Amino acid sequence: MTIEELRAEARAWIAAHRDVAVPAHGAHLPHDHVPGERDRRWLDAARDGGWVCLSWPERYGGRALSELEIIAVNEEFARAGVRRPDLGMGETLVAPALLAHGTPEQKDHFLPRVRSGEDVYCQGFSEPETGSDLARLRTRGTVEDGAVRVTGHKIWTSHGRAANMMFLLCRTDPDAPRHRGLSYVLLPLDGGGVDMRPIRQLTGGSGFCEEFLDGAVAPLFNVIGGVNGGWRVAMTTLGAERAGEITGQYFGYRREFDALLGRLRARDRLGDPDVRRALARAYVRVELMRHTGRRVADEMAAGRDVSALLAIDKINWSEYHCDFGSLALDAQGPAGLLRPPGDGYPVDEFQQVMLGSRGRRIARGTNQIQRDIIAGRVLGLPR
Repeated sequence: MTIEELRAEARAWIAAHRDVAVPAHGAHLPHDHVPGERDRRWLDAARDGGWVCLSWPERYGGRALSELEIIAVNEEFARAGVRRPDLGMGETLVAPALLAHGTPEQKDHFLPRVRSGEDVYCQGFSEPETGSDLARLRTRGTVEDGAVRVTGHKIWTSHGRAANMMFLLCRTDPDAPRHRGLSYVLLPLDGGGVDMRPIRQLTGGSGFCEEFLDGAVAPLFNVIGGVNGGWRVAMTTLGAERAGEITGQYFGYRREFDALLGRLRARDRLGDPDVRRALARAYVRVELMRHTGRRVADEMAAGRDVSALLAIDKINWSEYHCDFGSLALDAQGPAGLLRPPGDGYPVDEFQQVMLGSRGRRIARGTNQIQRDIIAGRVLGLPR
């Protein structure tokens, strides 16, 4: 099948399932979003139609699509204004690690459980004071009696309360060099020894959690890449995280921009030349995301390393989103500060961006770390 045929298939399927489709959100779905019945029906339809786990081998329920083919599918869903469902971190982050480093028995056991929705994962990489330097993590894993007993503290765990499994890194050899002696463990969260606490954020929601692990146990079968072989497995996961949405993310930022434009027009704010100039600058930055995404796709097609481009892109979208959040409130004038009515601490879509975007400078590797990557790999500067 050619890419154009794949695009046509995606368009036809979306058109046939409009009645259950979930409209696309803005640039980022809030971490405290709770899937409703329509979300579940849309996911079931996509699973039955073969639009989840696209890169997986067919024996595990995938379609064995290439990166460029997946980019094409994502673009068609985004152009249609609907969200392509996925199975969360199990599909997008754990599965690439399993497929690259898991044993046949591990793949046969874990991948079907992800695809069926039986296992839902959250990530246990970040720790207090060690989020940007993963090799410094302190969580310990003690191997005994055919299992790994994990003790430590994880933080900034996305979707933690919805998960029953955590993929984490722990130090199983404290005497080994920093990048060695780490193990990549799939830890059940319902087996005891896990105290999960929500973290309330500026937005009023609690989409992140922290976990205190006190002897939580996973069988050695759940160690991917072997004991003390976790670093290379983690790098596979991080590579999948950073490359996953680079061509389709433009559409979300463009939707947010168009929504703000519509609100400012309705409130008669477009006559202000300062507002128009700020909007023009924002529009240019959104278009730069689109072109960067296409450049990454072209580099992937040529088989070239795109890690430096991904670092550049990460800085661009995270800094832009902070600036856009400020613009969205400033351009509305005093009305932008008024919260909508409701119990608790309700915020509207642009207040959500303003408050939530600050953390994006940290997510997927801090911008300081990304600048260091650019300095070394692109500019050739000394350490």
